[in-house]
Amino acid sequence: MNKRNLLTLALAAGLGLAGGAAQAQDTYIPLISKGFQHQFWQAVKQGAEQAAAQYKVKVTFEGPETEAMVDKQIDMLSAALAKKPAAIGFAALDSQAATPLLKKAQAAKIPVIAFDSGVDSDVPVTTATTDNKAAAALAADKMAGLIGDEGEVALVVHDQTSRTGIDRRDGFVNQIKAKHPKIKIVDVQYGAGDQLKSTEITKSILQAHPKLKGIFGANEGSAIGVVNGARETKRKIVIIGYDSGKQQKDAIMSGAMAGAITQNPVGIGFKTVEAAVKALKGEKLPKIIDTGFYWYDKSNIADPKIAAVLYD
Repeated sequence: MNKRNLLTLALAAGLGLAGGAAQAQDTYIPLISKGFQHQFWQAVKQGAEQAAAQYKVKVTFEGPETEAMVDKQIDMLSAALAKKPAAIGFAALDSQAATPLLKKAQAAKIPVIAFDSGVDSDVPVTTATTDNKAAAALAADKMAGLIGDEGEVALVVHDQTSRTGIDRRDGFVNQIKAKHPKIKIVDVQYGAGDQLKSTEITKSILQAHPKLKGIFGANEGSAIGVVNGARETKRKIVIIGYDSGKQQKDAIMSGAMAGAITQNPVGIGFKTVEAAVKALKGEKLPKIIDTGFYWYDKSNIADPKIAAVLYD
């Protein structure tokens, strides 16, 4: 899309109305997230609202009740597009299911900003996300260091349809295979990011593998499920999580969890809205906006740099 078309789109979206504040407040950018069940999404929402205030645009933020509700998310995306927004932010639960609607947005010249989880499509003008493969590879290295670089480990992942689920699983598995040949991955299970389901999965993994040394929980709900499953079966294993939230922070402080990878959710929300505003102005955007990640454990959880990207 050339600059003139983008400027025409910006005018049509209400950016060209007379009066500075009035014109920007009419720029509507809905964000459709994966859900509301985790504190992670509340932190993303907070970042989006910060950017909306700074850039004087209107945002809404919604997602289905659970991250298993792909159909409901697609309905939300459809409803948001029907309102003819200036741009749209989208975190796909299923990286392929949304493609027809995203193509519809593209045809209507509505810039799509992917966030958290990319889509298998060239429609999004950019994706604001964590480098999930690199982050999960770091989790694998940390696991290896904590279990003496040998033995059996398993993964509890939120799903195998979203980009984050696929990349975190593959990032961890590939790093173990490439760098830690004495570690054997004995199971990979999927719990929809649901704590209760992930607890039951963890219990069954632990029952099937009495020599298991560690489990990687690939998002907030998965990680808490692993902690609960280990506690209920009274098994002492090394648990590494992903994301933050009060329960994970408490588990790390108590020693139940060794540590976790945290993303920068406020940054993801902020960069998504900022990218939408830039797209409407015709600015060139990178294909990926890398929002960063950090390892945290009991030793650095209070470090100001780490504390700034943790959330309750």
